[in-house]
Amino acid sequence: MFKEKLLHTITSFIEEIGIGIIYQKIDEPCFLPGLKLYKGNILVDKNKLQYPGDLLHEAGHIATTLPEQRLLIGTPEMPENWPSDGDEIATVIWSYAALHKLNLAPEIVFHENGYKNQSKWLIEKFENKNYIGLPLLEWMGLCHQNSKEDSSHLTFPNMIKWLR
Repeated sequence: MFKEKLLHTITSFIEEIGIGIIYQKIDEPCFLPGLKLYKGNILVDKNKLQYPGDLLHEAGHIATTLPEQRLLIGTPEMPENWPSDGDEIATVIWSYAALHKLNLAPEIVFHENGYKNQSKWLIEKFENKNYIGLPLLEWMGLCHQNSKEDSSHLTFPNMIKWLR
C-alpha cells in the first residue's frame, strides 16, 4: 500500500510539471529496473519497478535536458554522450529539490542500492546545505542559489520552474 501511495505522489508531480508517464511492459534490460526514458516521457513497468524514487531521478534527466533535445531521448538521434557527467550532477540536485517539494525522505530517492554507494554521502551533503551541482541548476534558470541577503522562498531547494 505504501509503495502505491508513494508511486501516485511521485507520478502526479512528474505529470503536473509536464513530463509524461506511460505504463507498459518493458522487456528489454534497463539501467534502472522498470524504467526507460523515451521521447521526453518515462516508461514504467510497475511489475519491475523496485524503487519509486528512481522516477524522480529519471524525471530530472528529462527536466534538465534542453527542450529541443527532450524528444530525442531514447532514440538513435540523441548524442551518445548524453547524459554527460554534468547532466548527471544536475539530475541529482534536481531530484533532491523534487523530494523536498514532495516532503519525502531523502532515502526515497537516494536509496542504498543506488548512486554507486554514495547515497548516504549525498544525503549528508544536501541535508547540510552543501548543494553539489547547484550552480548548474541556477545556470539552467531553474532556481536561485541561497545567499545571506536573500532568505526568500525562491531560493534552493525551492525551484523557480521545473523544466529547463
